[in-house]
Amino acid sequence: MLQYPNLEQALKYHFGYDRFRPGQRQIIEDALQNRDLLIVMPTGGGKSLCFQLPALIKKGLTVVVSPLIALMQDQVEGLRNNNIAATFLNSSLNAYKVRSREEAILSGKVRLLYVAPERLLSERFLPFLDLVKEKIGIAAFAIDEAHCVSEWGHDFRPEYRQMKSLRKRYPDVPTLALTATATDRVRADIIQQLGLKQPSIHIASFNRQNLYYEVRSKTKSAYAELLELVRETEGSAIIYCLTRKKVDELTFKLQNDKISALSYHAGLSDEERSSNQTRFIRDDVRVMVATIAFGMGINKPDVRLVIHFDLPRNLESYYQESGRAGRDSEPSRCTLFFSFSDIKTIEWSINQKTDPQEQLIAKQQLRQVIDYAEGTVCRRTIQLGYFGERFPGNCGNCDNCRHPKPMQDWTIEAMKFLSCVARCKERFGMLHIIDVLRGAKSQKIAQNEHDQLSTYGIGKDKSVDEWRMLGRSLLHQGLLEQTSDGYSVLKLNAHSWEVMRRQRTVSLVVPVAQKVTWEEGSEKAVEAEILMQRLRSLRKQLADEQSVPPYVVFQDSTLKLMAQVQPTTLTEFGKLSGVGSHKLSQYGDKFLAEIRAYRQEKGLIDPPQVSFTPSVSLPSDTEIFTLQLHKQGLSVNEIAQKRNIRPTTIIRHLTDLIEKNQPVDLNQLVSLEHQRKIWQVLEVLGDISLTPIREQLGESYSFDEIRLVRGKWRRENRK
Repeated sequence: MLQYPNLEQALKYHFGYDRFRPGQRQIIEDALQNRDLLIVMPTGGGKSLCFQLPALIKKGLTVVVSPLIALMQDQVEGLRNNNIAATFLNSSLNAYKVRSREEAILSGKVRLLYVAPERLLSERFLPFLDLVKEKIGIAAFAIDEAHCVSEWGHDFRPEYRQMKSLRKRYPDVPTLALTATATDRVRADIIQQLGLKQPSIHIASFNRQNLYYEVRSKTKSAYAELLELVRETEGSAIIYCLTRKKVDELTFKLQNDKISALSYHAGLSDEERSSNQTRFIRDDVRVMVATIAFGMGINKPDVRLVIHFDLPRNLESYYQESGRAGRDSEPSRCTLFFSFSDIKTIEWSINQKTDPQEQLIAKQQLRQVIDYAEGTVCRRTIQLGYFGERFPGNCGNCDNCRHPKPMQDWTIEAMKFLSCVARCKERFGMLHIIDVLRGAKSQKIAQNEHDQLSTYGIGKDKSVDEWRMLGRSLLHQGLLEQTSDGYSVLKLNAHSWEVMRRQRTVSLVVPVAQKVTWEEGSEKAVEAEILMQRLRSLRKQLADEQSVPPYVVFQDSTLKLMAQVQPTTLTEFGKLSGVGSHKLSQYGDKFLAEIRAYRQEKGLIDPPQVSFTPSVSLPSDTEIFTLQLHKQGLSVNEIAQKRNIRPTTIIRHLTDLIEKNQPVDLNQLVSLEHQRKIWQVLEVLGDISLTPIREQLGESYSFDEIRLVRGKWRRENRK
């Protein structure tokens, strides 16, 4: 076992965080004792760290079982960016890459291996695993998305059931089962199906305090509200719809309104879905409009807005889908648009089920969603209650708690409604009753002579939506009933007659149209946001050079700290949460330069001082390799081709080598005339971002040339 003075020091060194999230430390301590574990921790709670940090401390290989290629690739990218030796084996690799990765594993160069359950249990892979056990040891099996093992879970995968065989084959290797949502029944099933031995069970609270939950009526202005929400939101957004048709329509409308949006659903080709997902994850596009086919395995922490433009099918799905917002614990919004027409769509889908028991369960789940949407109590009380967690309410971060809806006396309107049901002989559905009340001139009304009734036209003062809201409320309060034979005919009961005889009053929560806005910040907060945008641009540039998502470089929460604290030395920069030892050496100078340039423009500090760069900054192994090829006279493109990496990455190596005072021949890369001109502009503008420098120079100058000369200029200005 590798030794650190304490777990916090190991956490800071590898991942850059100063403290553990709630529950993480105890779980890691148990994992280091080689115990079996069942970890139920909501999305964004930090489950992955619970097996990743022990994997770096314990000897041997930690095998992580993950159900999706996208998920394992995403996690491996993030680990490698922290200089952690991790890899994956899946169907996206050719035979040569598989062999080379297996050799690296057997030579002890890999700490974490991600595999799918199908490969893990294959006849070819198990003998390889036996060899790993013999040569370097297996530290643990981590079963991610462990709810897939249970038929009672929401993403059942039969192949997960076979993983119990691992326990028989490797009885001494501890198993960690991890999932974001699991009821009591699913938890018991996971323990049994995976053969966990006296596991330590850790269940974190399902309360995501950073998420703001709200429900809005889906009126004619719903799209305009959605558009405003998207425009108001800084960062990425996911919009869920029930059908592919809706997804395509909404994507088209958003694109027409100059919003960078893409669609995702099962009707697209695999290639198009994969491309759209990658563009969303890498911030090339801001909004993803999707069916529920999109989501599982999306490890994007900086989604700031999740909108359900249609009603979800059950509360567990809604919790999972809305929970894709704010995985980095930063404030984010979850908005549900609710309309009665969505209920009809879902009911039709439920009625297509052939199993009566399945229909019954689905209808019960739909009722729970409707109760959530129409609920007037704290949204968290309803959500957490679904998972068996008691919550007292008054969360202060949902629409019902921030803006309690006023109760209104609708007894007179209820008497009119129920009286109309009685006069229509309890033979019609809600829409017909509303048509009669509003005095509609429909063929159905004329045929049944309902235009002759005393209740015909007595409700013209209320809209269709208002009458429908009353009708649904009467049903929820038990003051009216509805047949479940597919026709939804309204029927009176004893309580209905009590209302009509004025023996019972009816109160209704009437939604008040309101715009919930985030609190305006101070002038200092606005200034920090301006710097934040510049840091985001730099992050995107660095991420694109490495072909990784921006959050792999730094998460939003770390950028926010940079903008607030504005560190001026590498020592200060290294203290920020989210800056580990590897990221400090890889990115520290670049982000400090951007912060320094911003502060200079604002007149906050003097020109750059020597403290921004360590006195001795040694080149990395990969930079030395590039330098050797450069000395052989190879061009940037030739080096890139030989190393099988992008030319922009080679330019970055050469720039860093120049700054580190290594013998790079700048004349070989940039003409003397261009060097002289770029230097002159740098002397005037100072150390700022590349775009304004290029604008000053003109299009005949490339960004690469400017970057290389700026490297030498920085080195000279530090002397």
